[in-house]
Amino acid sequence: MARMTMIEAVRSAMDVAMGRDDDVVVFGEDVGYFGGVFRCTQGLQTKYGKTRCFDTPISESGIVGTAIGMAAYGLKPCVEIQFADYMYPAYDQLTQEAARIRYRSNGDFTCPIVVRMPTGGGIFGGQTHSQSPEALFTHVCGLKVVVPSNPYDAKGLLIAAIEDPDPVMFLEPKRLYNGPFDGHHERPVTPWSKHELSDVPDDYYSIPIGKAEVRRQGSAVTVIAYGTMVHVALAAATDTGIDAEVIDLRSLLPLDLDAIVTSVAKTGRCVVVHEATLTSGFGGEIAALIQEHCFYHLEAPVMRVAGWDTPYPHAQEWDYFPGPARVGRALTDVMEA
Repeated sequence: MARMTMIEAVRSAMDVAMGRDDDVVVFGEDVGYFGGVFRCTQGLQTKYGKTRCFDTPISESGIVGTAIGMAAYGLKPCVEIQFADYMYPAYDQLTQEAARIRYRSNGDFTCPIVVRMPTGGGIFGGQTHSQSPEALFTHVCGLKVVVPSNPYDAKGLLIAAIEDPDPVMFLEPKRLYNGPFDGHHERPVTPWSKHELSDVPDDYYSIPIGKAEVRRQGSAVTVIAYGTMVHVALAAATDTGIDAEVIDLRSLLPLDLDAIVTSVAKTGRCVVVHEATLTSGFGGEIAALIQEHCFYHLEAPVMRVAGWDTPYPHAQEWDYFPGPARVGRALTDVMEA
């Protein structure tokens, strides 16, 4: 079994899917000859040709609109938006067209597209290369939203997304591309080669969309996270010594509510962590669901740790980024509440 970075795992998923199904096509800005800005598609054009892996003009609405038309006629496009911050010109296509095709056609048409987008901060990308826009998609009926936290899940979930008959937003935390970043930016970077979840099979496998995973067993408090924040939550639990149970959602829509309820009912306390801004972030939806389903089990209010309600600041990267110190303070506070 190979040890892969998340970049290599994402590439392997597309390679496996393209090898199994001639209808799978990959396109986007610079994904062909150049292999993508993060090299996630490197080598695919050489292997499968320019009709199945190709470059597009700099037009996000054009990329997604073309993918929707291809999907309606039986192809399975897996397209790349170079950064999640650039998806706004395509938002109308995603929400008004891709998400509605099954509904508006009464099931005569589906839209089996995957839109891959590097997301999140931690790379000093500033306000236009660091955003976490997942909540803008989770509000839209007809879309699925997936956020892996490691190479093994990235490959299995991406293959499942490509095989899904409906549109899937596949958000790739760019700070995790080369290592399991835990928020301790002052420490040397840990490579994926030293992490067990970088053991990725070369051949086909898939992971069901909509199933969370418990990354750390605990009984004192539940920490709910996804993407990079899973590793931050694990670091915060270790740093504080609190017996926290860490849940990696993996999928935001559909959401594994059963896993959340089971854990919170056991611990009686909960902290929700995400990179996106606090107001109207997806953590608010999770907190509301916990209040509805776990009210009589709660020993303290549900707490949220998130980004500021500001554009992502280049100069204050590590103040904005919800690191282990901030998560640790929330864990301590909820235990003392």
